[in-house]
Amino acid sequence: MVYEILDNAVDEALAGYCTSIQIFLNTDGSVTLRDNGRGIPAGIQKKTGLSAIQVVFTVLHAGGKFDTSSYKVSGGLHGVGASVVNALSSRLEVQVDQEGRSYRQIYQRGVPLSPVETLGPCSPDIHGTTVTFLPDSEIFGSCKFNADTIRSHIRETAFLTSGWSCPCWTAMMIPAIPTAMTTGSGISSTGSAGRIPPFTPV
Repeated sequence: MVYEILDNAVDEALAGYCTSIQIFLNTDGSVTLRDNGRGIPAGIQKKTGLSAIQVVFTVLHAGGKFDTSSYKVSGGLHGVGASVVNALSSRLEVQVDQEGRSYRQIYQRGVPLSPVETLGPCSPDIHGTTVTFLPDSEIFGSCKFNADTIRSHIRETAFLTSGWSCPCWTAMMIPAIPTAMTTGSGISSTGSAGRIPPFTPV
């Protein structure tokens, strides 16, 4: 589940719009992934009459391929990942910061609790998508994410891509899990990510 949301963020990095992806393993068993890409488009799609945010998280095969010039994914499951993660989560919350405004939608077992809401203005310098999801215990039973496994996947992905960094933190863990850093030539180094920064799950 983590990999599917991560892949969408990596797609933004491959497109040249994202340089940082953060992963937080929260104390309640949920996971938060945050990127500084363009953010999933918040506008209404003519075809569906829904915000593109909702389409990505509720419609199979929607992905981000809304037109040839704006936002699209290419390395993950093209939208199947986000919508399936949502369906398999007892709760999922997505926040998008885009063009000076913040948007949010909350889902329960894949169903939106309300339309996409505008939270208000944000700095034009803040942009990207933040997703927090809690795997459904009725489907998985007890579900605990392994930080080392996630770190290994980050390293593997870093060998194949470039230009972004991805620290992975467990809640209240000091020091943090080492960071996988990439440069223009793929993975180049690993090191301590240091203390967990201030963070309030969305």
